[in-house]
Amino acid sequence: MSSANHKSDELFRGLKSLSQTAFPKKCPTCGRVYENEELYIAATEAIRPAKSGLKESFDDDDNQIVELYRNCVCGSTLMEFFGDRRDNSPNGVKRREIFGQLLDLLVEDGVDPEVARLELLKKLYGKKSDLLDKM
Repeated sequence: MSSANHKSDELFRGLKSLSQTAFPKKCPTCGRVYENEELYIAATEAIRPAKSGLKESFDDDDNQIVELYRNCVCGSTLMEFFGDRRDNSPNGVKRREIFGQLLDLLVEDGVDPEVARLELLKKLYGKKSDLLDKM
């Protein structure tokens, strides 16, 4: 899996659908039905190579949302709205600050920034990280 694809996968995992009624989603051109968010992302393609298809926007209440543009297997461009589920509470802000500090430490030790970020995320989600377990 390329770095761009992996980064896109991480971005998609950090999003959630704004509307419970968004799925199933039907392509207006060919009629293909995407039953849920995961299948929608897995079965469609990026609209341009090395681009996530994500676009920042705002809803009617001025809340930040993300528009996700993907191409159906028929080639038709589809779009869905997603909201950022980032925790903006004081604890959430503090966790991101600590994460950033840990990331900086790993990069200072010569670890590639993307590798460091992915290894920290593994630990954060309770997964094994060979790199961090060795430290």
